[in-house]
This record gives sequence, structure tokens and C-alpha cells, in this order.
Amino acid sequence: MSGVGTPVFVARLAGTAVFDPIGDQVGRVRDVVVLIREKRAPRAVGLVVEVPGRRRVFLPLTRVTSIEPGRVISTGLLNMRRFEQRAIETSVVGELLDRTVDMVDGSGQVTVEDVAIERQRNGDWEVRRLSVRRQGGGSGLLRRRGETLVVDHHAVRGLGGRAPVQGTQSLLAQFSDLKPADLADRLHDLGITRRLEVAAALDNDRLADVLEELGEDDQVAILADLGVERAADVLEAMEPDDAADLLGGLPDEQAAQLLARMEPEEAKDVRRLLAYEDNTAGGLMTTDPVILGPETPIAAALAHVRRQDLTPALASMVFVVRPPLETPTGRFIGVVHLQRMLREPPHESIGTIVDSDIETVTADAHLQSVTRRLATYNLLALPVVDAERRLLGAVSVDDVLDHLLPEDWRETDETFYPVRAVRRG
Repeated sequence: MSGVGTPVFVARLAGTAVFDPIGDQVGRVRDVVVLIREKRAPRAVGLVVEVPGRRRVFLPLTRVTSIEPGRVISTGLLNMRRFEQRAIETSVVGELLDRTVDMVDGSGQVTVEDVAIERQRNGDWEVRRLSVRRQGGGSGLLRRRGETLVVDHHAVRGLGGRAPVQGTQSLLAQFSDLKPADLADRLHDLGITRRLEVAAALDNDRLADVLEELGEDDQVAILADLGVERAADVLEAMEPDDAADLLGGLPDEQAAQLLARMEPEEAKDVRRLLAYEDNTAGGLMTTDPVILGPETPIAAALAHVRRQDLTPALASMVFVVRPPLETPTGRFIGVVHLQRMLREPPHESIGTIVDSDIETVTADAHLQSVTRRLATYNLLALPVVDAERRLLGAVSVDDVLDHLLPEDWRETDETFYPVRAVRRG
């Protein structure tokens, strides 16, 4: 066990593996929960631990037997309910790091870079020291990074309540390598204020990817907080079908305002998708699969399916049409499967290996019909055509799954873990 008075810095503790007494890893530390108290040092009450399935649970510090470099040892008793932060609690990583506070001695403002918790003689863990950085001087290229120093907890004012300035650098650094779906989980776990701050700090493309993975309530809250101009920019960066789904959940007046601020070309596809019912092929489809003419060489087609923004399902085939090549296209000819292209000479044209027998659906086809065809023919995507057999878009298996799963599937985790559960004290 870390000795009495030995500081454990939370920023370094984050990401540390958590083990049970027999040496099996049960998760990783993601945050520390503290209680801010008037005239007394903040008390650390527990760790937020991420267990398999990306679920975050609460581990009381009373059930931590050892904190050592690179590992935390617990008693093995975990409450497997998803962690929900209480109103009286403050998360160190989520709320205190990067917070701007005032020095009590009047020497100015400092930014909290790290928080140290220490075990007391009575067994409690308290925040006794802070690593802070003074505000740098100068401006522009001459701006200096301020000095860093370790101070006692009572040397600063402003840890409790809503901070006047709440930075996001530490959180963004931790989130930089996460996939959009994982980052969406992290945002959902944050308090609403912190969630909006972090979302606003992401660039448009990154935020667009994350919004596509969030539930509708989180999407709407973040979009409303961005302001009309930036919200329209983010919608433009989203896939048209995802942008249409998001706008479909907004009041008509707000959706119309955002559409009016989007670039006309970007808004055109979204408007088309909004005209279809949700549980139809038209409401499910994307208007931007890989669409090429029959004369395109296989080598060029392979380069197109390497597009970074394509899902694996849409990258599995190329849709071959007569000009024009933008939806709604000219006459739909068929598809070329990725595996077939990999087996043929790269100089051959895709028109020589086209599969013209693939099943198609019309825009009014119901979700059940689309699902049945995907399953029957073992396909990852289906072409959507109109009465003149012009390609309107494509429905992929991931679009279908999103609509088949319960609306709250992102917030529910039915995974079971071989760990005894206890009530959170």
C-alpha cells in the first residue's frame, strides 16, 4: 500500500491497470472521484475503473489494498453497475485538470496540471497538493509557458463549483488515440457541462465522427451548444445519412435553419434523405457510396475503396452506373465486389467483372425487407434504385444494425463479468 503521506498524482495514475488479489487484471483507472469540502482538504472517495466492454464502474478507495507504479491492487469486490457521478462528487480528470484557479496570496491565476492524493493515518485519502502552472507572459510567438510548481491545497481558491475557466487540454490529450465510438463513450460518461466543453474543443471532422456514434439526446445537446454557424459546419462534415438522422430529431424550425446555413451541395443530399420515412431503405441509405463508370480500371477502383471515410461495409463493393456518377445517377448496371477486383489484372476495366444480378431495393422498401435481403444473399450493402433503375444510394449492414438495436443500446451493456458485485457505499 502507498505509505501514509506519499503523494499519488492522478494524471499519472490514469490508465494504470487494476488487478484483483490473485493477479488477474479487472480493468484500468480512468479517473478519481473526490468530495470538495469547505475549509478542509478535498477527500478522495474512489476510482473510476474501466472494465471489459468499456463500462466504467466505481471502486471505493477503501477496497484498494495497494497503489504501486504500474498497478493498483483491489480486494476483487466491484460494483458492476455503470458509474454515475453524484451531484456532490467531482471527477479529477474530468473536472479539475486544466481548471484555472486563483492563488490565495493574490499572485494571480494558475492552471491545475495534476492533483496528488495522499493516504492519511485514519485510512482516508485526501487531496493535499496540486501541481499548477502560472499563466505565461507575452503574446503570439513570444508567449512564454509559465513556471510549474507544487502547492498545498489551501494555497488556491476555486476548486469547488463551476470554474470560471475550464480548459480541456489534458482530456483531449488522453482522448487523442481513441476511435470515434470509444470517444463517444467517454463524452457520454462526462457531466453535461464538461461534455459540451470537450465537444466544442474538437475539430469539425473529429466532432462529426463522434456525433455519429452518440445517442440522439447527446447529439442534440452538443449541436445546440455549438451555435448555428459551427453546427452547420459539423453537419457538413458528417455522412449525409447521419446528418439527416440528427436533423430529423430536431424541431422543424431549427432543422430548417441549420440546412439553410449549410453549403447548398452538402444540404441537397441531406434534404433528399429527410423526405423518406425512417424505417425505409431511403431513410437508411447513404447517398455517397463508391460510384464509378464501367470503363474505370480495376486499379483506380481499388484506390477509391481505400477512402478513409468509408466503412468496411461500403468499401466491400463498387457501384457501377452510366453517367452521371452522382446520386441520383444514370442507369444502374451492377456492382463489383472487392474480392473479385483483387483476383483480376489491375488494368482491366470494372465493366468486365460487374455483377449485374445483385438484388436491389426501392427507396420505400421497409427495414425488414432490407434486412432479409442482406441476410439471404450474405451482402454487406444493397443498392437503392428508383423506378427508372437510377442509383439513389446504398444501405449498408451497419445502418441496418443501428435501427434494429434498441434506441438506448449505446448506454446499455449486457456483458457479464466473473467479479462479485457489491453495493456502492
